[in-house]
Amino acid sequence: MALAKILITAGEPAGIGPELVVKLAQKPLNAHLIVAADRDLLIRTAEDLKLPLELIDYNIKNPPNNEQSLAKGQLYIIHHSLAEASIAGKLNSANSSYVIDTLATAAQMAQDNTVDAILTAPVHKAILNQAFTETSSEFYFSGHTEYFAQKANVDQVVMMLATEGLRVALVTTHLPLKDVAEAITEAKLTQVINILDQELQSKFGIKEPKILVLGLNPHAGESGLLGQEELDIIEPVLENLNNSIRSELIGPVPADTAFSPKLLNQVDAVLAMYHDQGLPVLKFKGFGNAANITLGLPFIRTSVDHGTGLDIAGQNLASLGSLEYALEVTLDLINARSS
Repeated sequence: MALAKILITAGEPAGIGPELVVKLAQKPLNAHLIVAADRDLLIRTAEDLKLPLELIDYNIKNPPNNEQSLAKGQLYIIHHSLAEASIAGKLNSANSSYVIDTLATAAQMAQDNTVDAILTAPVHKAILNQAFTETSSEFYFSGHTEYFAQKANVDQVVMMLATEGLRVALVTTHLPLKDVAEAITEAKLTQVINILDQELQSKFGIKEPKILVLGLNPHAGESGLLGQEELDIIEPVLENLNNSIRSELIGPVPADTAFSPKLLNQVDAVLAMYHDQGLPVLKFKGFGNAANITLGLPFIRTSVDHGTGLDIAGQNLASLGSLEYALEVTLDLINARSS
């Protein structure tokens, strides 16, 4: 039986990404893992961890037989050279182009269908943008989600985080809080809900999804007393879509009471209006055992639920939990798509 091919980007070289990749290679894996990273960085990381690692060059034009699994400690690699040697825990803007190059490789391979999915280790957005500011480039990196949407020429994608028993999707992602209300328009909310409805069916195999939609304001606006967005935008959109999509939309519900077991047990996903409205609850429930999933792309992309871990990089302290869970989710999505 053919094994799935998953392209892993090792993320910020000074962070815990390389350590996580090396640790993942020690696990029995029901997939072909291909890492986009600097070969010497991974070898040096494995030596520091005292773990075995054999890196096998991956030929995109002549890929290996995908029915034969790799042994413990083996990974396929597509080598990308660091600009300068990386020091654990110390950011270096010179290596920002390296990080972007690994993402570009992943996006291209996914769009060419030479891999079945992308799984990304964390990057450091600030150092990426600092680097391109220093070179007077117009490039701006606001996150993996937005980057892959741009590469795939997709106008709208949806960020979802999932852990055992809870999925949280977002209407807006990496925006300052002061810009959130203006960004929630009838058109955007309609587009996000349509994507969420379609992807819950096609990627997760849920035939008639139930989606709990949060309000934007405290108490979901309290009938206009605490804000008009629920009355003017959210409620009309939900009413309109409930007559045209397969999902059942419940809400808008006050965010402070939405995450009760009674409500969550009745739904398949929660739609939050902004990043810090929904994700703190999910991360409290499953931090280190959650996956980030980008919905609306023409390919599968998942990620870990944490950052670069600069404070623990190089100390053999990084937990593999989120990367293992993200890999498990990735395989589930691949299998659901092919079934």
